[in-house]
Amino acid sequence: MLLKHSLSIRQVFAFTWKVDLMLLACCSLLYFLDTHYFLLQLAIPASISTALGTALAFFIGFNNNQAYDRWWEARKIWGALVNDSRSWARSLLYYQSNTEAAPQTMVRHMIYRHLAFVYALKTVLRKRPDDYYTRYLTREEIEQVQKENNIPNAILNLQARDLQHLRNTGAIDGFTFMEMNQLLVKHCDEMGQSERIRNTVFPPSYLYFTRMFIWFYVLMNTLLMIDTIGIWSIPFGWMFGFVFHATHLNGTFLQDPFDFQPMAIPLDNISRTIEINTIQLLGDEPVPAPVQPRMDGLYIM
Repeated sequence: MLLKHSLSIRQVFAFTWKVDLMLLACCSLLYFLDTHYFLLQLAIPASISTALGTALAFFIGFNNNQAYDRWWEARKIWGALVNDSRSWARSLLYYQSNTEAAPQTMVRHMIYRHLAFVYALKTVLRKRPDDYYTRYLTREEIEQVQKENNIPNAILNLQARDLQHLRNTGAIDGFTFMEMNQLLVKHCDEMGQSERIRNTVFPPSYLYFTRMFIWFYVLMNTLLMIDTIGIWSIPFGWMFGFVFHATHLNGTFLQDPFDFQPMAIPLDNISRTIEINTIQLLGDEPVPAPVQPRMDGLYIM
């Protein structure tokens, strides 16, 4: 997730340099072909460029709005998970009435096991190998959950089993049990909502046709300008393409909010925040350090 409200020129071109080179190469090739090989000089009316540019702007705007909706929904889901995680740890720690050693040990393990759920869910959404979650599970639990296709869901099953055990032993009363079970349901909902976004592919036709229309618009404008401004049509053609491609790239980066890239949801930072809050609540050491921003404080993962 980006942390700064403004970007330097170097940072902007770090995101767009590939398409910039392609635009310059394409405009240069078109200028060379038009001045040396195209025998038929086409007079393209400027009104066509204006109409097409307006339509293209609306198309890109709709595309970006839909992408931002996905990104913002993902951010709200993980914001809710932060709050529910704090409530889960606080409720387990303070709302159980049995002070015997066995229930206390189980309660602390259930609190730490929730961190395994958070990190396992992050791993599933990122689709990157990461076994960090295993440090908060016993060896038997690791073997058990890794037999399942959905590891975060398997961890929630372990939580439900131990929550029922606390109720049966009288460590928590019926009202507390209902409230804690409701938190488990919320965790499952947040997991399912995240998986829905991750597994629902943004319609590829939006990407394909938008890119095709942008390139068509850039080529047509370059041809339109060659007869009037000559070789200057190359940088001006690049400028037309840069505006539309950069705008479209903003939406493209937001379409998959759980990807491992600077514009995505900062799952590493959110997970670490939950981990720090939980360990500090329990009064344990060491407390892990917060995730540090990258690229001179530009973004955080």
